[in-house]
Amino acid sequence: MTGAIAVTDDGAVRIIRMNRPEKKNALTLAMYTEMTGALREADQSDAIHCIMFAGAPGAFCAGNDIGDFLKAAEGGRNLQAFEFLKAIALGQKPMVAAVAGIAIGIGTTMLLHCDHVVASADAMLSTPFSRLGLIPEAASTLLAPRRMGYARAFALLIMGRPLSADEAKAAGLVNTVVDAAEVDAVALQAAQEIAALPQGALAVARRLMRGDRDAVLKQMEAESRHYADLLKSDEARAAFQAFLARKK
Repeated sequence: MTGAIAVTDDGAVRIIRMNRPEKKNALTLAMYTEMTGALREADQSDAIHCIMFAGAPGAFCAGNDIGDFLKAAEGGRNLQAFEFLKAIALGQKPMVAAVAGIAIGIGTTMLLHCDHVVASADAMLSTPFSRLGLIPEAASTLLAPRRMGYARAFALLIMGRPLSADEAKAAGLVNTVVDAAEVDAVALQAAQEIAALPQGALAVARRLMRGDRDAVLKQMEAESRHYADLLKSDEARAAFQAFLARKK
């Protein structure tokens, strides 16, 4: 374990907390691997009925770690991230997200796979893929237009226009908006409520509502191939260099 992912079980709820606050929970390859393992282990456990994703105060997730981005650009596809995406797409247990503060890139697109999302009033969702010379991932090019409508999805995913918590709720990405100090508690309460439901009926109803997983995986695979190619492009390299220059 790296310490950047904290996994705890609260009764029948597994809490997967991104715990790298000094980097605003930017995800490394190791963090992806740990979350994938925690999800798959939960799927095999009769004692776990619901998953809750959480972050640190002010930062749910800042997206991918830029250093790992650059490594992926040299080595090809980010298999650790792809395995995590498959795990959330195929997860058998309901997923709740406690989103406080920023949710960038995968921090936003993973919410499309969650069954219930609680956001802080100051939360900001954004997907600056195009500005980095990349395309959206996590099957968001399929799921976001279905959930939000094409116009809203294009503005978020392609134009990179951020959504406030209230705007995300209006778009159907967020269920509840609360004060930042209440996010974890309200999300955990929702997760416990879900975990207490009859599990057989819940599993069937959720499977029917989530629909064809093959189509989701096919979209993820297509996105991943294009993403890997674009990571090596001159556009992406220039965007990364500009980003790093701004960080100095």
